[in-house]
Amino acid sequence: MENANLLAASGSDVDFMIHGLFSYELFGQTFWITTTHVAIFIVMLIILGFALAARIAISHASEYPTGFQNVVELLVETIDGMVEKSMGVNAKKFRNYIGTIFIFIFISNISGLFGLRPPTADYGVTLPLGLITFGLIQYNNIKYNKFGAFTGLFKPLPFLFPINLIGEIAVPFSLSLRLFGNVLSGTVMMSLIYSLLSKFAIGWPGFLHIYFDVFSGAIQTYVFCMLTMVFVSDKMPASSE
Repeated sequence: MENANLLAASGSDVDFMIHGLFSYELFGQTFWITTTHVAIFIVMLIILGFALAARIAISHASEYPTGFQNVVELLVETIDGMVEKSMGVNAKKFRNYIGTIFIFIFISNISGLFGLRPPTADYGVTLPLGLITFGLIQYNNIKYNKFGAFTGLFKPLPFLFPINLIGEIAVPFSLSLRLFGNVLSGTVMMSLIYSLLSKFAIGWPGFLHIYFDVFSGAIQTYVFCMLTMVFVSDKMPASSE
């Protein structure tokens, strides 16, 4: 009984870093600015700072790159290579979008290393990412397949229409829930460790951060971007211009 009370007391002290910082009234409704909004703002500042530094480095680029120019060129070549391998001749059209979401998701996923609650641990962040990708998929589907984008739902047999329709609608939710669930699980695990094992959480949780924030964060970034490219490519002809 005493152990149960101890666990209950400890559990009540678990902090998952979800806090409303301040609220405001708009059209009779109360809206909150939360830790997620602040984390997104910080992530955007980091990306903006990196983009400005990259712009300066490229504007003063030398034939033999050194220092930060090496980092920028390596990042660009890596993303370009990933997109080209997955999308072939269509790569040029989508490398900017894929590069943007890749950098945003990756920085968001590893932001736990900086003491932030990862924005991607909030479904209000991952769902819009999934919906934007879904819009891109359907736009290209209609653009290249015209009316076939709708008649394709009845193939190979008409009675499969409900299943095909559900399969299309499920895309943004499967993308967003996969990213959200994996990042949130790491956030919950680290919160439990710091709250329930606070007296012993010295040094060694850093190794868990490497797994949950860096390794898992990189994997989930890659999976989201790879599935985006696969879904978009599936709706486009192999040699579209």
